Amino acid sequence: MYNPLKIDRENMSMLGVKFPSLASLEATANAIGTNMFEGFEPTKELIQLYLDWKTGIISETDFLVNLYALYGK
Repeated sequence: MYNPLKIDRENMSMLGVKFPSLASLEATANAIGTNMFEGFEPTKELIQLYLDWKTGIISETDFLVNLYALYGK
């Protein structure tokens, strides 16, 4: 079942994760929302991990290692 994302455009956050810009929030929300129709269920931890990778805080390798640690796949 599809559950809408909790997006706060005024505070530029999604599921409690603060974004650096409204444009990055909306782009991420659109990408995640599209995948939710396929059964994807985002978590705060996953959104934070994705944002850290996209903003260059962590490398792609660290992103994948952390993703595996969270989901084991």
